[in-house]
Amino acid sequence: MSDEVRELVRRSLRGDQSAMADLVDQFRGQVFGLCYRMLGHRQDAEDMTQEAFARALRSLANWDNQREFKPWLLAIAGNRCRSLQALRVRRPKLIDEFDALPDRAADRQQARNLAEEVELALERLREDYREAFVLFHEHQLSYAEIAETLDCPVGTVKTWVHRARRELADHLRRRGVVQESPDALRRI
Repeated sequence: MSDEVRELVRRSLRGDQSAMADLVDQFRGQVFGLCYRMLGHRQDAEDMTQEAFARALRSLANWDNQREFKPWLLAIAGNRCRSLQALRVRRPKLIDEFDALPDRAADRQQARNLAEEVELALERLREDYREAFVLFHEHQLSYAEIAETLDCPVGTVKTWVHRARRELADHLRRRGVVQESPDALRRI
């Protein structure tokens, strides 16, 4: 962990509001990205991002400063998202109005179509596969950091990331988005 983050945590524990704001600013994008990938809805992701930071800031004294801060924070965010997903089972999926608007430019429309297909494929993944995949590919955490975040063995994380890639590639191939074999899509 960087000395800068360690210092921000130390100051935050003393009640320094600017240090808390700096800590939130430093990790907001990563936490929001995880929440958005897990939940698929912007407003829910914003809400869970806010809840994750509120919970993390309240629990800073419980954080083991011998461990990395980012996996700890992302674990809190993931837990908040899973809690919301459990509540979602009973309510219909929300549609983000902005996602429903068509893009006029052909190139951007193709990119949007691909992004929608990837989103659809990610939504169909098992929750643990999806979370491991997002932490690895979008947040660029190591397998060890993901294992710490998800509280599971490193080998399990590797399996989940591999299976997520394979299922994503299979889905994209079935939908006609790509024509290549799954082996050619290992870099997804």
